[in-house]
Amino acid sequence: MSEHEPSEAELTKEQRILAMVKKVLTDVARDTHAPPGIQHPLTDRTIEGIRDCLSLIVAREQELADALGQEMNMRPRYVDEPRQNTVVPINIDALRKKPKGD
Repeated sequence: MSEHEPSEAELTKEQRILAMVKKVLTDVARDTHAPPGIQHPLTDRTIEGIRDCLSLIVAREQELADALGQEMNMRPRYVDEPRQNTVVPINIDALRKKPKGD
């Protein structure tokens, strides 16, 4: 499998829907975060429901990625962040030639 991250156009409609719902749910959680000692604006039931939904979304995303042969290592990166993998070009023809010393 390659480390190719699918572009938005390469994602299926279901993958795009799951990603958008996950983003909205995490935005709701972030926007309603209450500091310690302050009552949270969402009920415990709603918070648990959000967690359950996110768990189901991640499980389905994994199933879809497996079925499509995609990896789930899509993490945001800064443009100037060095890649962990380095591509080293290899001249196959040069490797096939026997050294003159033999």
